[in-house]
Amino acid sequence: MNQQELLEMFLDESGEHLENLNERVLVLEKTPDDQETINEIFRAAHSLKGTSGSLGFVRLQRLTHDMESVFSLVREGTLTVDSDLVDLLFKCLDAIQDYLGNISNSADEGTDDNQELLDKLGKYLGGNAGSDKEAPKKKATKKEDSKKDSKSKKESTTAKSESNSQDESSGTESHRDIVLRMTQFEIDAIKEAEAEGQNCILISVTIDSGCLLKSVRAFMVFKKLEGKAEIIKLSPSAQDIEDEKFDFDFSMIILTALTKEDVEKRLSRIAEMEKLEVTVLKGEELKEYKEETEEKKETPDAPVAKPTKPGPVDDNAAKVKKKTVANHSVRVDIEKLDNLMNLVSELIIAKNTIIAGSKVISENVKDSARVKNYKQDMDYLDRITSNLHESVMRVRMVPIDSVLSRFHRMVRDLAKKLDKEIELHISGEDTELDRTVIDEIGDPIMHMIRNSADHGLEDAETRVKLGKDPVGNIWIDASQVGDNVIIRVSDDGGGIDTEKVLAKALKSGSVTPEEAKVMSQDDIIGLLFRPSFSTAEKVSDVSGRGVGLDVVKNKIEGLGGDVTVESELGKGSAFIIRLPLTLAIIKALMVNIAGEAYAIPTSTISIVEIVKYKDVNYIQDKPFIDLRGEVIPLIFMKEYFRLSDISYNDDDEIIVAIVRKNKKACGIVIDGYIGQQEIVIKPIGDYIDAPKIISGSTILGNGNVALILDPNALF
Repeated sequence: MNQQELLEMFLDESGEHLENLNERVLVLEKTPDDQETINEIFRAAHSLKGTSGSLGFVRLQRLTHDMESVFSLVREGTLTVDSDLVDLLFKCLDAIQDYLGNISNSADEGTDDNQELLDKLGKYLGGNAGSDKEAPKKKATKKEDSKKDSKSKKESTTAKSESNSQDESSGTESHRDIVLRMTQFEIDAIKEAEAEGQNCILISVTIDSGCLLKSVRAFMVFKKLEGKAEIIKLSPSAQDIEDEKFDFDFSMIILTALTKEDVEKRLSRIAEMEKLEVTVLKGEELKEYKEETEEKKETPDAPVAKPTKPGPVDDNAAKVKKKTVANHSVRVDIEKLDNLMNLVSELIIAKNTIIAGSKVISENVKDSARVKNYKQDMDYLDRITSNLHESVMRVRMVPIDSVLSRFHRMVRDLAKKLDKEIELHISGEDTELDRTVIDEIGDPIMHMIRNSADHGLEDAETRVKLGKDPVGNIWIDASQVGDNVIIRVSDDGGGIDTEKVLAKALKSGSVTPEEAKVMSQDDIIGLLFRPSFSTAEKVSDVSGRGVGLDVVKNKIEGLGGDVTVESELGKGSAFIIRLPLTLAIIKALMVNIAGEAYAIPTSTISIVEIVKYKDVNYIQDKPFIDLRGEVIPLIFMKEYFRLSDISYNDDDEIIVAIVRKNKKACGIVIDGYIGQQEIVIKPIGDYIDAPKIISGSTILGNGNVALILDPNALF
């Protein structure tokens, strides 16, 4: 593992610790006596301090050290959690985020010491924060070393007695096992090294069971010894450690000029180490012990039944088994998943090509049995590729909670800034979306929450006068509906005052008085999504610049989704986002328009109807049909694309694909439908000025390119 890989793992782990700290500090503010939360915060801060110190990020280590010290006082009950302390802790977490951002960009934490934060933490610590931390560390290390020395004197009279006293409950390979695995050649090599003044040292490490990245901790041990020691024996293997195929424990024998105390000092500061044992071995003792052990193995009366005692051995086995089963996840670089998805996409294109060719073969081969077998093979290929696609998609799916969980902190900060009482409620956080979609939806949801907090919710005094609870509520609800995910951001504020919105639009010139007279409620609400439009009376750092909802609309539509608004004056409003599960491969209805193939995502189609042309009516040259009592406007696609004029007789049948967007419906008139199939979405590219209705392209089985239509652009 090189330095870059180590940094990436450090950033991943630190990001998780930081996210956990943000969530837990929020909980702590509401339940300051929750000991479990306090302990979890302390462990996360301790881990951050340890990992940053191990990699040499001194400023980050100093800040996290002082935070850990404050959490320690809280844990001991000598410091009470109040709003001021929570505000300070959040500022510290923001500073940590900045440090991690610098490390991510340049592999360096930067030059900001955040002395102001250290001074404020120091007031809680009696003025000792931000000072030289080396002295207490050295003192603690000496104390720790003395304990280890006394323990070592008791336990290590010889390597032989040490090996028999190995803790059976530990997953670390015992001294006895290591010695037994040593060959005579290795023992002779140790004796030669001793003659040259080298020390043979056995190191046994047990990593904390709560550690997220075991291999990083093991790598830190190796890094601390790099250039100072030669590893001659390692268990488990280096590859197994890198792949995290070990049960929190590993052992190794090194040859080094360092003393036992030097090794302990180097390794004792590594975070999340539950146990560290350092023992000096002697080559002659190893040789004697090896011979003694071999003699015992040859003796038939040697006690071998001891390990089969049912009590403790079974318990320990169960513990090991439990730990092994729990470690069933791996981290995968998103680029690897993207490459895998690209390969699956190419496989689907190849499958479509084969299926298209099979139809030609079926039409020309007269042997019905061969044709039947061929079709069965094609069906099997279709099922396998579909299952592979679904499996890859599931791997790429990420719970939406990874985005939503961070908004609790943001709402708290907004409530303080706006002087309002606001509560955030989240449901459906287990709903999953493709990773590429997840990475893009954070900003739109953030803007909608800010909009609800600033424009939607009233202050506590106003809410009481209106007979409402003084605490305003914002809800985020996520759910999967078919091939789409619906995210609803709602509040119980005053709702959207459409008269005020229209008045502001008239004042700013966004609409003319003539346009205003014929605008519906939905049309007026739609004005909120126009660039630079805002109903805020003054510009603040929360809102008023008219960029929030415009960003939401553009981003969501860029992801192939749409956003709509529901509002009731005096009761609240809701923003509803509809997003596709994935942006890579979708199911589409292939249709024929003026002799060309087009694809319409099946998720946008409500139903396909066949009607007589004589049932088409016109109002002001606008065609529509009455479908079971519902008036649905029609768009003839070949006329829309200016491919040809429409010419039908009254008895001619036309094919209408009904698409819906919220309460609106529209009928897309096509010349025919080819069938349903999975298609791979390919971007058009910025160099082609395509109309909004064309969202992308796909490659067909015959090698031709078909355009993908987005019916939402018609509304």
